[in-house]
Amino acid sequence: MARTKVRSKDKHINNLAKIVSGPYSILYDQEDLLAYDCDGFTIHKHLPKAVVFPNNTEEVAELVKYCAENSLPYLARGAGTGLSGGAIPLNEEVIISLVKMKRLLSVDLENRRAVVEPGYVNLKLTNSIADKGYYYAPDPSSQSCCTIGGNVAENAGGAHCLKYGVTTNHILGLEVVLPNGEIIEIGHDGIPDAPGYDLLGLLTGSEGTLGIVTKITVRILKNPEAKQTVLAYFDHVEDGSQAVSDIISAGIVPAALEMMDKTAIEGVEAASFPVGHPKDIEALLLIEVDGVSAGINEQINHILQVCKNHHVREVKVAQDEQERARWWANRKTGFGAMGAISADYLVQDGVIPRSKLPEVLNRINEISAESGLRIANIFHAGDGNLHPLILFDARIPGASEKALEAGSACLQVCADVGGSITGEHGVGIEKINEMRFIFTDEEIAAQTNIREVFNPNNLLNAGKLFPSPGRCVEIKKEMKAAMASS
Repeated sequence: MARTKVRSKDKHINNLAKIVSGPYSILYDQEDLLAYDCDGFTIHKHLPKAVVFPNNTEEVAELVKYCAENSLPYLARGAGTGLSGGAIPLNEEVIISLVKMKRLLSVDLENRRAVVEPGYVNLKLTNSIADKGYYYAPDPSSQSCCTIGGNVAENAGGAHCLKYGVTTNHILGLEVVLPNGEIIEIGHDGIPDAPGYDLLGLLTGSEGTLGIVTKITVRILKNPEAKQTVLAYFDHVEDGSQAVSDIISAGIVPAALEMMDKTAIEGVEAASFPVGHPKDIEALLLIEVDGVSAGINEQINHILQVCKNHHVREVKVAQDEQERARWWANRKTGFGAMGAISADYLVQDGVIPRSKLPEVLNRINEISAESGLRIANIFHAGDGNLHPLILFDARIPGASEKALEAGSACLQVCADVGGSITGEHGVGIEKINEMRFIFTDEEIAAQTNIREVFNPNNLLNAGKLFPSPGRCVEIKKEMKAAMASS
């Protein structure tokens, strides 16, 4: 097979090019590398040394071996939709892009599992098996373009994780290239509570710091018999928040229970999929229940009554699949929709106990007032996974710094009420300082000790996930310098 013609003076680039087969398998000119200087966290940017595109596991292993033998830092990258800077090349890494490894390798409907390569797009899996009556449950808002390999790295969630769980709940097996180039397989064909350490749980959500996943066995689910979706409008955020708690307290576990506040609604209505939400409401809930047909109507009626008990202005049930799809399209484009009402925005991701929702939202409003920046809230209310979006204009001196400070303050509030600094976006570099909000130095050291077992030379995605003395401070200074210059 033809190989990319390389005319670099760098011997490492020439040698890396010899490992990958096929044309367009390596990028190394600066103008080509600009597209890889960040992921969805655009505040911090660094150029990689090169980007290589392996076609299979063996080529990934050879690339890793070469980097290890020559002390070249490297990292894996999928679609680049991550929101925490996990794929940013801080150390002039060689980026191993997995986008060419995008095949659906097998589907086993009898045992309800499928095997995919890491570059396979999340939503494409559901679309590939929908005609057989099956689907893949994890559904990040970016599911139309994010890859399952990236979902494994970040342990991605989604709107329906309240009932169905996050990515780790749907991973049955992994093929992994370790930092020494060894290829291993973990998982026991979906055997529950298999003996030994839970290496699947350890690798899923490790943010690309322990190995590079090259094959994934996932659990697929049978489509539910019935599904109904409710949209409720509230004049007060507190009423909507209390309705969330009462729905769960009633023993109902919706497939999804989403909330948007007034600023978020303004954004989604100004963007691509307007629904016609009232402009003066303070909050809306989007609630979906699914399962066997018997009992669905009873759950819906109970949800409607809970909403009415909390002064709902209007509550309605989707009349058909088209209306339901329109409501969900409006919600799932929520992050990007903020571009319709703000020059720039910073997405945050924290978790709180549901009972603390009114308290935390009030505190976020105070942070907004203190910073002088609008904050929109779009979040998975059912499981307390908040997404404050700090709106700012980077052209105004000091605005970017204020946005970062406001985002950190929101995470501090989440930690203070017994929550976490991330629910599904990961830590990357964005929240690396905030890890100290919830972990002691001893707890951080215990976790980095695990990393050193897999990645002793720290060549694989170094400087991510865990703070280290000096480096996290250095990253913070680099962010502020970059924002000041922009």
